[in-house]
Amino acid sequence: MSILKNSRLYLLFIVVFLPLTGCFGHRTSEEKIYEVLEKVVALEEPFEEQQEQLVKLEKDEKALFEKIIALGMDEYGQIVKMSDEALTIIKKRKEHLLKEEKSMKASSKEFAKLTSIIDDINDQELKKHAEQLYNIMMDRYKTYHILNKHYSKGLEYDKELYEMFKQEDITLEQLETQIHIINESYKKVIEANKAFNKLTEDYNNAKRNFYEKAKFKIKSH
Repeated sequence: MSILKNSRLYLLFIVVFLPLTGCFGHRTSEEKIYEVLEKVVALEEPFEEQQEQLVKLEKDEKALFEKIIALGMDEYGQIVKMSDEALTIIKKRKEHLLKEEKSMKASSKEFAKLTSIIDDINDQELKKHAEQLYNIMMDRYKTYHILNKHYSKGLEYDKELYEMFKQEDITLEQLETQIHIINESYKKVIEANKAFNKLTEDYNNAKRNFYEKAKFKIKSH
């Protein structure tokens, strides 16, 4: 029942002026890294697009939940109808979550290309900044995996609750227990989401810092 109150932070797209040698001649390791990092941003666009839909669906589901618990068992038909509507919403949430997950997997695959490129950086200080950037992003991917796992579990618990609502012999105690399980599950979602947002912010700062250290001329972001 818990709305994902903390919206996800996204990767920043940073436009820089690359030297002509980077466009028509030999590309430096720094320029190769720039290409990978900005492609990663593009690959995460579908991830961003799912957030608005997920939040809307969560709000719609919460509204149905509040209507259901306000009804008595003498309105069982309405409870079943609304529970089915909520189950449809949960199915849609799962679909958006899968699209989000697919986007992050593509991002991770592209980002992995940096390993060999970073090894080729000659400037040791710049190499250190690149490694820091890499480590932050890897932590971000790990945190997303945890967030995704908790959110998926929450969806399962939500589904179980609406199936329970459709049982005429369900007890108030059973419903209260399930709602408690759901609330505890979404506490983990919120906690993981905060960690994910912090790492996204750290990564964006590290990326901007790397571009500055590489002496890229940043136009805008």
